[in-house]
Amino acid sequence: MNTASAHEYHTRLHNFENFVTIEYEKTLDDLIKSIKEELLDPYSILSDYIHYLQTSNNISTLTIKQRLTTAKNFLEYHDVDINPRKFKLKVKLPKVVRKDIQAITKQDIANILNACSEIRLKTYVMLLAATGMRASEALSTRLVDYDLRSNPPKLSIRGEYTKTKVSRIVFLTQEIVQQISQWLEYKYRTRRICSKEEKGGKTHVEYKTPKKDDHDLLFSLNQTNPNTRWLYNQLANNFGKTLDRMGKGNREDANHSRRRCITLHSIRRFVKSTISDLGYGDFSEFMIGHNSSTYYRRTVDEQSALFRKIEPYLTFLDYQQLERRGADISAQPRKRSTDSDIGKETRGI
Repeated sequence: MNTASAHEYHTRLHNFENFVTIEYEKTLDDLIKSIKEELLDPYSILSDYIHYLQTSNNISTLTIKQRLTTAKNFLEYHDVDINPRKFKLKVKLPKVVRKDIQAITKQDIANILNACSEIRLKTYVMLLAATGMRASEALSTRLVDYDLRSNPPKLSIRGEYTKTKVSRIVFLTQEIVQQISQWLEYKYRTRRICSKEEKGGKTHVEYKTPKKDDHDLLFSLNQTNPNTRWLYNQLANNFGKTLDRMGKGNREDANHSRRRCITLHSIRRFVKSTISDLGYGDFSEFMIGHNSSTYYRRTVDEQSALFRKIEPYLTFLDYQQLERRGADISAQPRKRSTDSDIGKETRGI
């Protein structure tokens, strides 16, 4: 279990502990003891917990279901027998309402990139839009993980920071390579630092250049003690402020939800949908790090050829390249390639 999952599990258990203290005036150990002595009914406790979550917390139905599952697993771990059939009959779970998720367009992403007020946020958003990585995966990347000189440029994602716990390689567009280079130049620039003496009031000026280490996190400013969770909170907050400034920071439900209609995860959905619509469904699963078909396998050369086909569709602000691409398309008949065609081209068939 990774740190984020452990933290979330601890939060849910703490919430269940508060419920037991308020409703039953017991500790968790006393509660389990009472259940085993048949003084309390576990099904009634879980039903009461649902009511407690619905009345005392402004949370979604899905969150209620997740917290109930954690409480149920906790009781079962401590040898409290819960029959699945009885649980289904006696504990009524609220229905999860699935909402239609708002899609974002390529122009929306371009507008967001142009509206970013700082270079670090712009680089982060562009990296997500060019690769389809999860937000936490991008924040865990180090300088040594980037190979910007290969053809095409690529990034190695460490398995310990992926959801599937499998390392993988993603290709990078020329646009994001240029943006990363600009961000690194800015990040490791020489700084002018002024300090003032407490007694004499004399001001001292010195110039310092941060030391560059290949194991530095790309987006971290504090290299002595980097924290990806803190990084995510900071960048997600800045991303939300950017949306508000653009007038696109609407919430899913103004009365009940703090979640915005457009999130960092919306960009990941855009990448998946864009590549799939081009006819490369299996390759889209590979790009975003999903467990694809057992039978889908491509060599590195074939993957590179596929990526070159979709690169223009994951380029947002490189107007010269987009104009050249548009001229090439208008000058020749459009032919839609498939994964099989790419394999034949690579093998020289």
